[in-house]
Amino acid sequence: MAPPRKEPAPEAEHESLSTAKAVAEQEPPLLGLWTMCGLALAMGIVTGAGAVLFRALIGLIHNVLFLGEFSFAYEANLFTPPSPWGIWVIAVPVIGSVLVTFVVNTFAPEAKGHGVPEVMDAIYYKGGVIRPVVAVAKSVASALSIGSGAAVGREGPIIQIGSALGSTLGQLLPMRAAQRIVLVAAGAGAGIAATFNTPIGGVMFAVELLLPEVSVDTFLPVALGTGSATFFGQLFFGPQPAFTVPMDLASLPNEPRSALTLLLYAVLGVLTGVAAALFVRGLHWAEDLFNHIPGSYLRHATGMLLVGTLLYLLLINAGHYFVGGVGYATIQAILADNLTGAGFLLLLFACKLLATSVSLGSGASGGIFSPSLFMGATLGAGFAAAVDALLPGLGLSIPAFAMVGMGAMVGGGTGAAMTAVTMIFEMTRDYNIVLPMIIAVAISLGVRRILSLPNIYTIKLRRRGHPIPRALHANLFLVRSARDIMLQDFAILDASTTFASFLQMSESAGGLRHVIVTRDARIIGVLRINTDMRRAVGAAGADVTLGELASSDFTVVREDLAVFDVITRMRRRNTPTVLVIPRAQSSEPNKVLGVITKEHIADSVASSVGLYPG
Repeated sequence: MAPPRKEPAPEAEHESLSTAKAVAEQEPPLLGLWTMCGLALAMGIVTGAGAVLFRALIGLIHNVLFLGEFSFAYEANLFTPPSPWGIWVIAVPVIGSVLVTFVVNTFAPEAKGHGVPEVMDAIYYKGGVIRPVVAVAKSVASALSIGSGAAVGREGPIIQIGSALGSTLGQLLPMRAAQRIVLVAAGAGAGIAATFNTPIGGVMFAVELLLPEVSVDTFLPVALGTGSATFFGQLFFGPQPAFTVPMDLASLPNEPRSALTLLLYAVLGVLTGVAAALFVRGLHWAEDLFNHIPGSYLRHATGMLLVGTLLYLLLINAGHYFVGGVGYATIQAILADNLTGAGFLLLLFACKLLATSVSLGSGASGGIFSPSLFMGATLGAGFAAAVDALLPGLGLSIPAFAMVGMGAMVGGGTGAAMTAVTMIFEMTRDYNIVLPMIIAVAISLGVRRILSLPNIYTIKLRRRGHPIPRALHANLFLVRSARDIMLQDFAILDASTTFASFLQMSESAGGLRHVIVTRDARIIGVLRINTDMRRAVGAAGADVTLGELASSDFTVVREDLAVFDVITRMRRRNTPTVLVIPRAQSSEPNKVLGVITKEHIADSVASSVGLYPG
């Protein structure tokens, strides 16, 4: 039988203080919440200014390359008039590709692509560090891509620009990586809010996709940064929503016929889910295909030559370029009920899917949010127009289905369902759209996950070997108490006990794994007995005492301490073992109740994560 358990000395708690002090000295002190809020507020203003300059730069490049005019004025919701270059307009995207490739290759390879994966990579794998040059390089490269006709969006670049600004601020000032990550997320939310005038959507984007942990300390800076960026953007762009829609666009009357309309919205969710999966996979198929072309300049020029040809063919056959740039003019025309032909709308969907995949796959710099809005609008409107032609008595609203398609495509492709619903609502200000939007977005996301588990952001990182969690788990394990997770297979033995004696004792006690070693009724160390130790000591070292083998690297906690605080103490004191003692004095003073180790915590966390589906 094991000897009676001895009481630990209270002094055991300070045995790792020197190690804890050394660890603490390696990290900057935590900044206060109000300091973080002030930094986020200032960073949001800078990001809002960056969004204004970025959109002005897009307008200048677009006007110079397409129209031969030196002007910053550019309204993306209006169609670009035919270029005076005639058929030579095909060369405009090619010229842009050469300049984009030069900027990316020379200054920042991270500026290539749609930006958000690089931000997520920096958050989860680089401690929130983004090189300051990325903000400038991304601005120039993306403005060149969008302005020259690449079928990409402007939200991905401004997200990366805002994140780079937040990261730069976090590198200039001494702060911990966790707080720098908050500024990165705040910069991303500020960027998307400023460019779309969607403050709630910007916050939701940061919460759903970027913040590894959500609390008051992380949410407040993000909210303030997003709000200040939105206010600054409104000073220049006005308070109006991104798109103008008719009144009562998606009104559902309180009658049984509305159930059929909701069912059709659900069917649209299935279609957009399939389309989102096709977009996710198609984008990376295009990247793999273009990687076979040697040389980044030739690769990108080839892709943009195809895009330029497509733009010219659409112009001469349909009157507009339609799929070039952000494509907001086409979306606005659909929402205004000016584009209603089912066949043509579905053709535009296919053309945008092809043009965006080719643009990004060959090396363009730009986002996927705007193309997703375009594809969702054309697919939703085309579906509604087809159903209306077959069943004209239903009286479906083509613009309403376009709006729902926009949200379903964004939510399905990015995995950010709440962001999609709130942003489309903010971009249109039509509350009637929320119910059908929720239905379609949820179904779209589910269908896309069946066909393609990674979303359009995480698939790129998965291919890089940098997987991202699919959800932010509120880990219930962390709020449990130390007594709930401690191990009780331990013995308390005197330091003079030989290892050979312990082996005989552990066999009779069922194979004890942990030993608390005492001398003069005071704990001097802990010992974990495993196969490796048994082999290392061996028969030759049978007379070695437990006092010689024990490690003094441990700390003591009360039984009611939350696991989160237990882990924090283990990290600060850099100790692998914790001894659990009673909360209150008992008849056996400072009795040891159990042992907690790093390995046991890892196993417990893994089992608790299993409570969540997916």
